Amino acid sequence: MEKIKQYLEKINKPAVKSVESPDGDIIDCIPVDKQPAFDNPLLKNHNIQMAPSTMPTYTGGNYTYNTESVRQVWNDAGSCPDGTVPIRRTTIEDVLRAGSLSQFGKKKLNYISRTVTGPTTGHEYAIAHPTQPQSSIYGTMATFNVWDPYIEVDNEFSLSQLWITAGSYQDMDLNTIEAGWQVYPMLYGDRSARLFIYWTRDAYQTTGCYNLLCSGFVQTDTSVVIAGALSPVSTYGGTQYEITLLIWKDPSTGNWWMRYQNINVGYWPANLFTRLSTYATTAEWGGEIVNTSPNGVHTSTDMGSGHFPPEGFGKASYIRNLQNVDSTNTLYSVQSITTYADHPNCYDAKSYKDTNWGVYFYFGGSGKNSLCP
Repeated sequence: MEKIKQYLEKINKPAVKSVESPDGDIIDCIPVDKQPAFDNPLLKNHNIQMAPSTMPTYTGGNYTYNTESVRQVWNDAGSCPDGTVPIRRTTIEDVLRAGSLSQFGKKKLNYISRTVTGPTTGHEYAIAHPTQPQSSIYGTMATFNVWDPYIEVDNEFSLSQLWITAGSYQDMDLNTIEAGWQVYPMLYGDRSARLFIYWTRDAYQTTGCYNLLCSGFVQTDTSVVIAGALSPVSTYGGTQYEITLLIWKDPSTGNWWMRYQNINVGYWPANLFTRLSTYATTAEWGGEIVNTSPNGVHTSTDMGSGHFPPEGFGKASYIRNLQNVDSTNTLYSVQSITTYADHPNCYDAKSYKDTNWGVYFYFGGSGKNSLCP
């Protein structure tokens, strides 16, 4: 317990102001130069980049549909002053749910996230990636409809996200940047959909973490809480609520910036990484769950809406507005994607193309049905 208290004293920085969110979270307004990122030895004497040097330009079409944007629940209760960043306070209960301090905020080594050639033990996927291989990628952008999928067991999760990667599991030098929405009771203590991020530079062995639970990501915005709850969420046959995420490499500094909706939230400094210090080699988008049931028996945890791709708009989960960033800092629409599902009877992904959305895909499913054991 003493080690947990010491960790909390380190991660929960002294606040200028605190806001009690309607969902029970405490949001601390921390001076931008005192945030947890700067505990990382790699960021010693780091000069904060308060805004990206330039935004990616886009020359393609504008694909629209009848959807709405979500908001963050904490914004109903207050705001943080200029010069600070809002950070969700970590509690003793948060750490105890993880079972150990060493595993708190990290992906368990036997439940490793994937790339096309990565391991899938414990995790199951329904994802898409560009059909045409690319040697260098400088960012990616996508729009996700947000749901609150059923999670049967607290240490399982369900998410929708993008991945930017370089390196490999084989060489244990896989670098990833990940972002999206997630329902994860063990990590957050509830079943709300939340904005999340993750990073690693050594294939999830010792580096990286969820959100701001270790030092790395530098936040600059005063209004967005990483790990903050999202509301409202999409309903079956009803209004579809969305978030849009853009991650790109700043051409001047090399830092990887994240834009949520129309807000530049912050960045992963270039020197956090080895392989991603130059560019990415893979961009992917899709859904992921963890199945903890032994002996091939499946829990009933949903991916996305819990419904399969053929049900379509208003019923299945989707990811649309797929764009990547090239070496000239220009966004371009992805023209063709390949989908992949490792357990298609449980969760699947199917690609489509039309004049409204261009190339996009539906994904998801129910973890326990007549075809999924």
